[in-house]
Amino acid sequence: MKKIFAIAWKDALVRFGSSAELLFFIILPIVFTFILAGGTPSGDEDPRIPLSVVDEAKTSISQQVIDQLENSTAVRPELTTRAAAQSQFDDRRAEVVLIIPVGMDSASLQSGSAQMELLQQPNNINATVAERAVLTAIRRVSSSISAAQNAVKQRESIQPFASDAEKQAYFESSLEMAQSIQRDAPERVTVVTGNTQDQVDYDPRANSSAGQLITWVFIPLFGISALFAYERQQGTLRRLLTTPSNKAIFLLGTISGQVAMALVQMLLLVGFGILVMKLNWGREPLALFVILLTSALAAGAFGTTMGTFIKSEGQANGLSIMFGMVFALMGGCWYPMELFPTVVQNVVKILPTTWAMQGMLDLVLRGGGLQDILPEAGVLLGFAVIFFSVGVWRFKYE
Repeated sequence: MKKIFAIAWKDALVRFGSSAELLFFIILPIVFTFILAGGTPSGDEDPRIPLSVVDEAKTSISQQVIDQLENSTAVRPELTTRAAAQSQFDDRRAEVVLIIPVGMDSASLQSGSAQMELLQQPNNINATVAERAVLTAIRRVSSSISAAQNAVKQRESIQPFASDAEKQAYFESSLEMAQSIQRDAPERVTVVTGNTQDQVDYDPRANSSAGQLITWVFIPLFGISALFAYERQQGTLRRLLTTPSNKAIFLLGTISGQVAMALVQMLLLVGFGILVMKLNWGREPLALFVILLTSALAAGAFGTTMGTFIKSEGQANGLSIMFGMVFALMGGCWYPMELFPTVVQNVVKILPTTWAMQGMLDLVLRGGGLQDILPEAGVLLGFAVIFFSVGVWRFKYE
């Protein structure tokens, strides 16, 4: 056991001999994961059209208009100042601006003198949609006031008010009642949502986290071939094998060390997904460990097999990057597998990245557990056994 640990420690020191290795070990994977996850909406964003609102009136009526806009399914009001709104509109950063001027109150609405200003970018569909939403909000507020005015007229026709104060109080109570009835009014349009399942099960955060984890971890594991080529070129491999350590001990130490470093890298990226991207990686710890371990073993075994065919370190590095990128692309790490033609989806099942990606998505995206990822873990373990067997069989000292 001490020999295995010593070989693994030696490889770790060689790999992290330069601080630049941290760039590829954790910094770049996190950067790419974060960027790619933010490149596509995650579904949590508000899809409504932003509407810049300038409330200079600061009255209950202006607030009612804003509240109605908040409840709109078309626009999202964003309060701002007139100067800021005008600047955004002039720079075409705002498609539509609503200005509620001073004097916008119930009295102005009752007298019909109330006015609001709406700035719209020309030939802009979103601005047109926003205009309809604003008109709807104003109409809902105005209808309550109209109902209250009619109530005042009906009461006055039956029994005149003793004073203006009594008339205003009656109007305000009628307005409150009309608004309450309007809020409690049932919807006149029934929305029926289709329950057809989307064929592409996709979340940019989950897919990016799992895909980049596989991409950046598999390439160094494929790079085990470069370790063997380097030792072989320098002649150190033959000298190592003249020591009391046999071939199995050397291979086990080299591979287990690389797999252990890969697991550390995976756990760091998983932690980033949990803490920063709010992904549910940690819901099934045992299942997560199983899929991470089998993925690392399959990739490490493939690197071992590569090492028996490759002659030089430079060739090994180039092929490791090439195979890592191609396997990641074809395995669904960069794009959902469902977007590929059916024949491609079937062919790429021969790649370990395909099964690693599916297993990880079963956990983080589909809410699966240990039982759900066992098929993928079993296939990955099969890859590991086959590649390790070929690697050990073909292993040469020089």
